[in-house]
Amino acid sequence: MEVEQVLHMNGGYGRTSYSNNSLLQRAVISWVKPILDASIEKLCCANLPAECLRIADLGCSSGPNTLLVVSNVIDMIQNTCQKLNRRPPSLQVFLNDLPQNDFNTVFKSLPSFYKKLEERKWLEPCFIAGMPGSFYGRLFPKNSVNFFHSSYSLHWISKVPKGLATKGGLNEGNICTAKTSLPSVFNEYFEQFKNDFTVFLRSRAEELVPQGRMVLTIRGSINSHEPLSILEFLGLKINDMVLEGLIEKKNLDYFNIPYYEPTMEELMELIETEGSFRLQDHQVFKHDWDSFIKEADSGLGKKARAGILSTHIRSVVEPLLISHFGEGLMEDLFRRFEKDVLDHMEKEKCQSIDIVLSLTKEY
Repeated sequence: MEVEQVLHMNGGYGRTSYSNNSLLQRAVISWVKPILDASIEKLCCANLPAECLRIADLGCSSGPNTLLVVSNVIDMIQNTCQKLNRRPPSLQVFLNDLPQNDFNTVFKSLPSFYKKLEERKWLEPCFIAGMPGSFYGRLFPKNSVNFFHSSYSLHWISKVPKGLATKGGLNEGNICTAKTSLPSVFNEYFEQFKNDFTVFLRSRAEELVPQGRMVLTIRGSINSHEPLSILEFLGLKINDMVLEGLIEKKNLDYFNIPYYEPTMEELMELIETEGSFRLQDHQVFKHDWDSFIKEADSGLGKKARAGILSTHIRSVVEPLLISHFGEGLMEDLFRRFEKDVLDHMEKEKCQSIDIVLSLTKEY
């Protein structure tokens, strides 16, 4: 499986599109906003350039959330410059994701975004461009970017760990790290994440200006060897279909999602070892799988919440699943997911963990 070809959210505006099913990501952006605001304020106070501020959103995906962070950053720059009695700089914003991302949907939203900027009295030029490519490597010239943001992207690793790709069946019955995975599977996933995250940090250190900043939000875990991932539950539903003869067992055993949820301790150790960044702030958010739905509409019943959660997960992982299992099984799989997901969450006391890191380049 070539990850860069199949790792993307469902495009367009349909029922299962990411554009219409990214409520969780929107909620996370709102939870993280105080940390983002503090980082932007400190950036403006410390080394705001006179002419142009360059910002990059890594793993921007598509849909209404893509420009939400950009909007939040602009608001904070405007507020801080007013406090400092400075004229805001012009902005150059780069939206990055893998080449298969639905950039067309993003670009179609730009005219309305620019119009809203005018209504909010942002008078300086704002230039927005796409930057397709993997953030596990260099994307920009040296010392050219002031601020990097990434939300819900870095838990996607660059490839299925080599040991799992070459030794089919090593993670038998699972599609990611799970409670029944062998210790060697956890080690394979962690080593791949370690290599990728180290390359990410090294690349961003090259690209950031001195004292440049990053805010990263990553889906994490409390103990990486005892995961309670929603993808682990999705794997259980695929297992059910194997037992019923709808999917061949070897098709499940040879499928692994390039996804790893690190712990805070693992992240801090990797940041310290790589050495380019100082951790300025961090926070861990814990929430039920459906808490973002309750937050948006507290009147929804359990069945309705399960339906929204199912479509949300489908919009994220369906391209990966179709590339291996085919399109014909998707409706059945996500009906099963919808039917049982909240019962499983309540029984196992499952919660999602989100880790937020605010970093400054050391040199």
